[in-house]
Formats: sequence, C-alpha cells, structure tokens
Amino acid sequence: MRLKTSLLKEPKHKELVSCIGWTTADELFSCSEDHQILRWNLLTSETSLVVKLPEDLYPIDLHWFPKTVGSKKQTPVEIFVLTSTDGKFHLVSKTGRIDKSVEAHKGAVLAGRWNYDGTALITAGEDGQIKNWSKSGMLRSTLANQGSPVYSVAWGPDSERILYTSGRHLVIKPLQPSAKVIQWKAHDGVILKVDWNSVNDLILSGGEDCKYKVWDSFGRLLYFSLSHDYPVTSLSWAPDGEVFAVGSFNTLRLCDKTGWSYALEKPNTGSVFSLAWSADGTQVAGACGNGHVIFANVVEQHWEWNNFMITLTKRKTMQVRNVMNDAVDVLEFRDRVIKASLAFGYLVVATSLQCYIYNTRNWNTPLIFDLKEGTVSLILQAERHALLVDGAGLYIFSYEGRLISSPKFPGMRADILNSQCVSLSNDTIAIRDKSDEKVILLFDALTGKPLGDGKSLTHKLEVVEIALDQCGPSTERKIALIDKNRDLYLTAVRYLGREPKICKIGSMIHSMAWNNAANILCGVQDNQFTVWYYPGAVFVDKELLPKTLYTKDGSEFSHAPHILSYVDTKVRFRQRDGSLLYTSVPPYAVLLHEYSSSAHWDDALRLCRFAKEQSLWACLAAMAIANRELTTAEMAYAAIRELPRVHYIHFIKQQPSKESSLAHLLLFSGQVQEAEATLLQAGLIYQAIQVNIDVFKWDRALELAVKHKTHVDTVLAYRGKFLQTFNRTETNKRFLKYTEGVEVDWEKIQAKIEMELSKEREKAASTSVKSSLGQRR
Repeated sequence: MRLKTSLLKEPKHKELVSCIGWTTADELFSCSEDHQILRWNLLTSETSLVVKLPEDLYPIDLHWFPKTVGSKKQTPVEIFVLTSTDGKFHLVSKTGRIDKSVEAHKGAVLAGRWNYDGTALITAGEDGQIKNWSKSGMLRSTLANQGSPVYSVAWGPDSERILYTSGRHLVIKPLQPSAKVIQWKAHDGVILKVDWNSVNDLILSGGEDCKYKVWDSFGRLLYFSLSHDYPVTSLSWAPDGEVFAVGSFNTLRLCDKTGWSYALEKPNTGSVFSLAWSADGTQVAGACGNGHVIFANVVEQHWEWNNFMITLTKRKTMQVRNVMNDAVDVLEFRDRVIKASLAFGYLVVATSLQCYIYNTRNWNTPLIFDLKEGTVSLILQAERHALLVDGAGLYIFSYEGRLISSPKFPGMRADILNSQCVSLSNDTIAIRDKSDEKVILLFDALTGKPLGDGKSLTHKLEVVEIALDQCGPSTERKIALIDKNRDLYLTAVRYLGREPKICKIGSMIHSMAWNNAANILCGVQDNQFTVWYYPGAVFVDKELLPKTLYTKDGSEFSHAPHILSYVDTKVRFRQRDGSLLYTSVPPYAVLLHEYSSSAHWDDALRLCRFAKEQSLWACLAAMAIANRELTTAEMAYAAIRELPRVHYIHFIKQQPSKESSLAHLLLFSGQVQEAEATLLQAGLIYQAIQVNIDVFKWDRALELAVKHKTHVDTVLAYRGKFLQTFNRTETNKRFLKYTEGVEVDWEKIQAKIEMELSKEREKAASTSVKSSLGQRR
C-alpha cells in the first residue's frame, strides 16, 4: 500500500493553508491566512473562491457538521465551524456566509470539533480552557481550565469523553463531572495534534519531540515511532480505522493502525498543518505551509486467496495475477474502488456507486448491481454470501447479486463496525453490541431476524474479538470470542432449551482465525502459535482438549503478530513491523474432519494409524463420541492410553436399552441433567436415580425417589455406604427424616435393582422385535 500524491504547479493560496475539510468524497474546502476559502472539485479539477473573509479574521481550524449517522447516500453537509485567532468561532454556511460568530476564548481558538451526532461542539483555546457548546452556539459548560494552551482536542467514540493536550501530557476527560479523569505523560515535547478513532477506539498523538505514538483508550502505549527530522504537525485516522496519515515538514506518511509505516512521501509542501480523510477513506488531503493543498490517493492495496493475488494499481484499476501460471488480468471500474474482499473463490469490489462480484474462474463477466446506500466501510465473506456494511446498515447479498437480508437492532451504528466485532457464516451473523461490549447479538443470515427467542449472548467480561466457524450444519454453529483479559472462549450459537456453556479453551490469545475448509481454529497464544484441531472437544470431553492441540514455537514470529487468514493448510500473519509471514499446518486434521462429517470412520482410523499423531487420535475420539460412534471412540481412546474411558465406553455398549446408552453417553460428556431427562422420559426411574447417585447428587436422587415413591431405601443405603467410607455422620435434615422410617436391607435392594434391569432388558427386546417385524412388512 502506498500514497499517490498530486500537487499543483502553483499554489492557489497566497499564504499558508491552516485548515481543510471534505464535504463529499469529491469536494473539499480549504482556508488560508490570505483570508480566502476555496472549494476544490476533484471530479472537474476546478478550484473556485467561496468567500473572502474579513481582513482581521485568520482561520485556524475547520470542521464540517457531521452528516446524520445512518443517512441515505452521501448527503452534502451545509454548515461548518471555523475557529480563528481573535478568540471567536464562526458557524459558516456552505456558501461562505457567516451565520453566527461567538466570543469563546481569550486569545486564539486553536481547535473546534463537532461530536459524532452533531449535538455538541467543543472548542480549545490558547487560554487553556476547553468549552462545550450547543449546536446553535450556546455555552453549556467549561470542561477544563489549565495554564498552558490546548493545541488539539478530539471526541471519544461514544461522544461521552474528550481527549485533549496539556503540554507534554494527554488527558481523557468524561463529560460527567464526577467521572474519573485519565492523564499521562505522552511525549518529551509539547503535543501538537491528537486524534481518536471511533471504530478501533485507538488514540494518535504527535508533537515537538518529532515522534508519533499510538495509544489505547486506557493510555497504554501500543507503538511509538523513531524521531523524524521535524516536529509532527498533523495526523488523522482514516474513517475505518485501518490506517492513519502523519504530516510533518515536507513529509507525508501512511501508517497501519498498529503503527508501522506503509509509505513515506517527501513532497515540497512546507509543514503539513492539517490532514483530512475523505468519507470513503480512499484519499487524504493536507493543508500545507507554502499555500498548497496536497491530495494523496491510497493505491497498491493487496488481497490474496489461494493462487490469486490482486493489486489495486490505480484508483479505478485492479490487476489479478494467478501465481500458478503467471496469467494476468486487468479489471477496470467506472468509479473509484472503495473496498474489496477476496475469499471463497469470489472477489467482491465496492466502488462509490456500484458493487462488482467476480468468480475467480471467470474474470471477464462480473455481476454488477447498484449500491443504494452510502459509502461501504466493511465487506465480509462466507462461502455462500457476502456482508456489506455502510453508514446506513448491514446488507447480505448472495454471489448472484440478490439482497438476502438486512439485520437491524436498536441503537445500531453501522459506521463504527469492523471485522473484529462482526462475523459472518453461511447461516449466522454475530455482532458485538457497542453499547454493552459484553453482549453479542446473533441473527439468522437468511432472514435477518434475531436467532431463537431473540435473546443475545452475554459474556462475563467485555468482548474484544468474535469469529464464527464456517463449516458444518447450522445446528452445530459455534462462535469463538476473545475477552479483554485475552482469554479465548467457545460456545454454541443455536440451541434448544438450556443456554449453552461458554467454555474457556485458551488464554493470552492475541489473534485468532477459523479455517475455511474445516472447523479448525488457530491463534497466537502468548509466545507460541496454537491450532485447536477440534475445539468442539471441550463440549464432549473437556480433559481431552489439551491433547487435540498442535503448537509451534513462536520464536520465528515477532511479539503478537496478527493472523490475516487461515486457508487450507496455510496461515498468513502480519508482524508488528508490517512484514508478512506464512506458516503451514499439517493437512491431516482437515481430512479427519471430512471423514467425520461424512461418517467414513474406517478411513478416519486408517488416517490416524498412518499419521501416528496423538493429537489426531484425541480428535477422532472426541468426534466419535460427539457422533455416538462408540466402537471408533473405544479404539481411539485406547490408542492414547485413556483406559478408564475405554472401560466406560465398554460399559455403555453393554447397556440393555438405547435410552440407557444415550444417557450414559451424555453423562460421559458431563451433561448430567440431559442424561437424567432422557431416562425419566423413557420411564427408567431407577436408572435416573442411579445416575444422580453416581455423580454424588444426593439431594436430587432422594427428591426423585420420594417423588416417584420408589427406591428411597436404595438412595439411603448408598448414602450410608458413602458416609461410612469417609467416617462421616449424617447431617442432612432430609436424609435424617427419611432414615427414621425406612429400613435399609441390602439383599432386598439388590433384588429390586435386578428386577428393574431385567424389566428394561425385556422392554428393549420387545421394542427391537417390533421394529424388525415392521421392517419385514
């Protein structure tokens, strides 16, 4: 990725340009100390004078009133705030008419910013004060009053906090007076510029120490640059939060959100005092000290899938290269490319007005449809369809261009969604709720309606990243999530009855990705790369999960690389310095998943015997139990020397009825309540009581015995034996009550148990006879 810059031969302004702002993706306003406001039309390459400001008005900062969140199309905004050196801010219309001027500060007003919904304006002054104003310019409150000038200010993503500079310190102040203020020393020189992104919640700062730094919203340092030759005078996040731009003297730099630099340009601009991104994030403009306005387009973005590599060579041109045979195709578009995604054999390209869908088998005939809404900010793909996100909402399209659904939920702000908080599979959409980050909203991809009874998934901590698995039936869909403690959890998405467990399967996870061809999960775990061959093992046999892992030493990686994709056996990383790294995973697990899903258990056994890996045998054991394939499970457990489990499976196979076998299989997986319910439904009361005795749930066993008026003496006998083993006396009041009136006779109890088991055997035999007679008929 790099910047393609354009600069006029002669500057249009006679003095330094102090501030700029985009109205649409093709129109920009610039203000200069020559008292002129100019309009730049990028479609016609024309520049026109909007208004000549009064001679005593020297502009410093400009910010357009935000277009309404969720509005249709790119509606042009009609008013902007202009701050000046005389202590005033001015509300100026698009025609250049000053609608209102407000005395705001003593000395210059150094910054003025609207919040995201346009309901409030903050100004920062040379007098060290920060003031909060209404939309119409009425003073609401003074948020801060300090001794040094406030050079820059920014709103937090929720419009409930502000970030401002205080000499060498940064300060995050909530609007509520009683809330805690966060302050920390950020630079060794005066901080000149800050920005806070609403999508990734990260903070940028740059100052006179010639460095720029990236922080999280708690003030923790994530990246700091080497010293530049000159102070950092401007910086700005791209709207989607994936990249940012940094300006200095004769310097323009494009950087990734993690801090490393994509590209460095050295234009003849003087100091770049202000940077502004267009709403679609494809171009950035800079206000230059020598009177120029510099424009830079982001080009040479790359996308990879299997043997295809695609590069955005120009604003409206892509190059497709097949690395297998070096064949090259060129894709031309009518409008500039805004977003693109390549996965599952399809390329989805969103331009400013249309969406193109290419099949990788045929690059000549794309499917094209018009985009009715605003600028696309995110594209996600699954095997059968793609999700497009813009400022107005979420839309799922099939690869034939048909709109499938458009999920909606209360308080939806589609403009702040990114790939970490949205996930898509063939049948499900998962979205982390921005208003409560512990909550994950789940929707049916085909209807757009909430899953099940509409109840969302709630975790105990704030969720940082989510990912849905991509394979298998919708009833077995699972979601992996990383919380703010960097613990990795797995849970089922679709369920009947009781809510599923949210099971922890890893800790210190920095990044994760599901495989495209099988439900295999990989992640960067502390100082190693880990692959969960069968994450679902945590629901079948939790103790087996560690044996299903494949790990690789992390010495070849930098600290906490980010996983970009996991396709077939190849995992692609982006390291902290921006370099790409590839590693491979053995192919056997994918084959094992294929054999399991198609019930080819003999082939699965042959594969495990050939590979001779403990992790594959452990996976096969868990898969076989999940599919109730007891013979295969018995052999797999034997191969990893889990003899107690082999004996128990043998015991399950000897059960007289299907219901008993199923119940003990559920018990094997730790599902005690489900096992009990299965037996009660089949009328096997004694067996349900015995299940509770086996897992020492004494109160429940007694409750069932009393309710069904049978085997009370059996429960009391086993309870007495249990207490005798540990030299304890009975203290439970319910047991003491029934012990007084019930005589325990082990011979009678054994006879009763034998009678119950023989009844079950007879019932099972008669059922099998009836079913065989039915088949003959």
